[in-house]
Amino acid sequence: MARTVRAMQEEREQLSLSPHACFSNRSRGRLHPEEDECVLRTGFQRDRDRIIHSKTFRRLKHKTQVFLAPAGDHYRTRLTHVLEVSQIARTMAVCLRLNEYLTEAIALGHDLGHTPFGHAGEYSLNLLHPRGFKHYVQSLRIVDFLENDGKGLNLSWEVRNGIVKHSKGYGEILPDDSPELAATLEGQLVRVADIMAYVNHDMDDAIRAGMIAPLDLPAHLRRVLGERSSQRINAMVRDLVSTTLAGDDGKLHLSSGMNETITELRSFLYENVYRNYRVHNEFVKAQRIIRELYAYFLEHELPEGDLHTGCAELAAPANADEERERHRRVCDFIAGMTDRYAITLYSQLFMPRPWSVL
Repeated sequence: MARTVRAMQEEREQLSLSPHACFSNRSRGRLHPEEDECVLRTGFQRDRDRIIHSKTFRRLKHKTQVFLAPAGDHYRTRLTHVLEVSQIARTMAVCLRLNEYLTEAIALGHDLGHTPFGHAGEYSLNLLHPRGFKHYVQSLRIVDFLENDGKGLNLSWEVRNGIVKHSKGYGEILPDDSPELAATLEGQLVRVADIMAYVNHDMDDAIRAGMIAPLDLPAHLRRVLGERSSQRINAMVRDLVSTTLAGDDGKLHLSSGMNETITELRSFLYENVYRNYRVHNEFVKAQRIIRELYAYFLEHELPEGDLHTGCAELAAPANADEERERHRRVCDFIAGMTDRYAITLYSQLFMPRPWSVL
């Protein structure tokens, strides 16, 4: 029997990728075995395609990055963020001879679980849901259960692992031998690309919004990184690639100087952008919307639609009580909303409408 295109791609991986890469034909498999293997695409290519064609991925275009429901066309959204993360991560993967398709799939799927209003929504749901809420856990829940009418996307173990392990919050960028890190270098690469992307595009958006000026960035950071976003990203990417290649030990590395520089840039953004009173005031408004919608739908039926299709009953144990299941469904419903859907629904439910005279 003639070899398939997929088989030929897998053979090329053996010849071209680093020994430290994750090879497509060595995947740990999917949650549910599939008999209809694609003859053209590797498993990780197929995962990437499933993510791109999902409804949840499309909704990212109307979810906040930092600036809530921005009116300007050039502010980042959650969708443009994951595209930028994907581009940065794929560049580094190619340079390090890692699996570009696995890297891309993780990058495109890593923020599927983000709420409306960015971290304001995540913060609120974490307080409201009895078991808490983390966007990276919700991302895994989406690809395992909620998408595809409750069937999930049935992604490879390596993609799922990279998605749930990408978040670092305010922690170390590359902690040594930490359980926080993904099992593959491709997953770890997305973790680093995530911060490289957001510290640069959030600064760019903050300058556009007039919250900071280019020269507000400390001079020593500008000397290391450059004056423009493209220069800063290039400096970070080159440092990781050169330092990792020099180490050649199966781990990702940033030089100590670049690690400190990125960490300081993140701290600068926390102090001057993320905690800025203008952002905070909108954060408080968003919290109120989430809080009141959550309380309302605990007491009322969810509206018709597919935001909440799926899996409270699939994911919950058979003996889960009704209240717990209700919280899970309401949380899934609100987490799946876009900014504008949440604002529109809030207005319909809580804002008075003028009487019309017939």
